[in-house]
Amino acid sequence: MKTVLVTGATGFIGQNLCRLLSEMQVDLHVLGRTRPEFSAKFHVWDMEGCLDSDVLSGIDTVFHLAGKAHALEESRQDAREYFRINTEATEELLLACKKSGVKTFVYFSSVKATGDSEVLTDESCLSESDTPYGQSKRASEKLVLKGGYVPHPVVIRPSMVYGNTEKGNLPKMIRAVWAGKFPPLPETHNKRSMVHVDDLVRAAILAAEKPEAAGKVYIVTDSEAYSTRQIYEWICEALHKPVPVWNIPFCVMKLFAKLGDMIGLLRGRRFSFDSDALGKLTGSACYSSEKIARELGFRAKRNLRDALPEISRFLGLTK
Repeated sequence: MKTVLVTGATGFIGQNLCRLLSEMQVDLHVLGRTRPEFSAKFHVWDMEGCLDSDVLSGIDTVFHLAGKAHALEESRQDAREYFRINTEATEELLLACKKSGVKTFVYFSSVKATGDSEVLTDESCLSESDTPYGQSKRASEKLVLKGGYVPHPVVIRPSMVYGNTEKGNLPKMIRAVWAGKFPPLPETHNKRSMVHVDDLVRAAILAAEKPEAAGKVYIVTDSEAYSTRQIYEWICEALHKPVPVWNIPFCVMKLFAKLGDMIGLLRGRRFSFDSDALGKLTGSACYSSEKIARELGFRAKRNLRDALPEISRFLGLTK
């Protein structure tokens, strides 16, 4: 990689990717709505309409992160909006890449492209997502891999990403535990795959550089699977709080979730705790990253338990 363009560079993952690329001293370009705070050549595109292919002149590698994220608070997902931003804009970018002779295109998809799984799932899974978000990501994957736009297309499917950010479910959970507003959950032995942002961006760069990654899909995790109870106890540990000796019975949690469902129906938008939220807390979403380890030699360097004290300090909750 010599001349690299990144979309979605102002987001959590994008900022970390651009930081690592800058350390590699590549000629860094950014494409998006707003200029980033770090140093890079900036090009405007609002993901609407045609993209001038001249923007990609001289670019050899594109990392495409921009898109409409999975909005958990939506009671009904707008399928048209997801496909317009996640799929149609990706196709427009790919067309511009083809006209400009871009060689490598790394697309940041999601494990949601095949939906959550209660059992360990890898890239061979052919199931379709049941959400507009997941369906739009899967459609984009097919464009990237099967469209013939670039010689080296790669799809990265991150599991849940953690690190130093104020956004997302993990920071919300940490703040709630710190404030005493997150009740101790029972141990359901669920398994949730996650990955530290530092490892994710390393994996993406590795996939861009390795010839054998061309045309492949790679799930990226930190090779561990965590139960929500484990995460809760480690957060208490990171915050220097004692772990309660009691927990809320699962049947009580189900009752409150049903109540949240009714409140959501009455007010037309999701309540903060409903059946879907309960499923996210106590259900499994477990994925294997053995393929990227086997084919590209990727190994995660970070794990959640060790990262939580750092995240807690970043959030200003501990010193």
